[in-house]
Amino acid sequence: MNTRGSTAVPLGFTRRIDWGVVLVEGRALIGLLLIMAIFTILSPNFLQPESLILMTRHVAMNALLALGMLLVVLNGGIDLSVGSTVGLTGVVAGLMLRGVSIPGTGITAYAPIWVIVIVAMAVGALIGWVNGVVITRWRVAPFIATLGMLNVARGIALLGTNGVPITDELKGNPNLGNTGFIPLLAGAPLGIPMPVWVMVVFAIIFSLLVNRTPFGRWLYAMGGNARAAGLSGVPTRRTETWIYVISGLCAAAVGLLLTADLPAATPRAGDSYELNAIAAVVIGGASLAGGRGTVRGTVIGAFLVGFLVDGLVLIGLSVFWQQIIKGAVIILAVALDQLQQSLQARSAMKRAAQASLAGRETPAPAK
Repeated sequence: MNTRGSTAVPLGFTRRIDWGVVLVEGRALIGLLLIMAIFTILSPNFLQPESLILMTRHVAMNALLALGMLLVVLNGGIDLSVGSTVGLTGVVAGLMLRGVSIPGTGITAYAPIWVIVIVAMAVGALIGWVNGVVITRWRVAPFIATLGMLNVARGIALLGTNGVPITDELKGNPNLGNTGFIPLLAGAPLGIPMPVWVMVVFAIIFSLLVNRTPFGRWLYAMGGNARAAGLSGVPTRRTETWIYVISGLCAAAVGLLLTADLPAATPRAGDSYELNAIAAVVIGGASLAGGRGTVRGTVIGAFLVGFLVDGLVLIGLSVFWQQIIKGAVIILAVALDQLQQSLQARSAMKRAAQASLAGRETPAPAK
């Protein structure tokens, strides 16, 4: 018998599904379905169309932050400044809607809404760029650099408003070509809130970016082994800087959408949003060590976190219990990430041992 090109299967060896790996890797979707089932039982209003639309609007804000955070985590970093960036960009937009006084002229200039949007997005990009430069050029750890920026951005927002929210100015002045935030960013085309549309567009863009471009391949390579990626020709410094710029842009987009949704420019807006974003990314299957994560999983993780928070509100649970449960979910997410890495390492060792055994038992080619 000619056995050339064939591989014998060891006696008694059959392919079996490792359900532990399946359950851990699919934790985001399983958790989301479980949460929806529990809150549907506890609150009849949970699956009502009005409730779903409102919850999805809230999810969209966190999903946008989580998509930017995903790129940072894929690289093995962290961005704690996104929450304060949300507040600062909203304040910048609110102050521009109030009008900018030109020194020495007594004239107050009012910018059109598109200029305000561009400036606010530029502020988010600038914060991300500073984070990237501090991390890549000054060799400051991402945790420390972005923690410092969290306080800097929050302090600037408080200084600019004296800690007082901006409200009436958000309506704008139509006579000056400034129609405010409400018509542009707080609308609902086809009955779907604008933040949801923005989330869908960003998710598509990020999916293409991560899966279809060299930039995406560089992210995974740098997260797996940054030194090896650099030696293979990946522009590690420039790529890492752009990662934080994109994260800042996502935070600025959330700042604009949140300011329109309230409607108020509040310097404390976005407080603790970074924790929700990190939770969504990790629950969605990304590894805090870098090199593993998907856009799909991140969006599902954002839905899980958002539905959990809003579900707790619907059933009337105390705010204090909500904080405890959110913290426990974050701890559980990180613990499951570590468990996933252990299970994957164990599965890899099993496959290597089985392949070695199969190689020893493969008959020699017939002469």
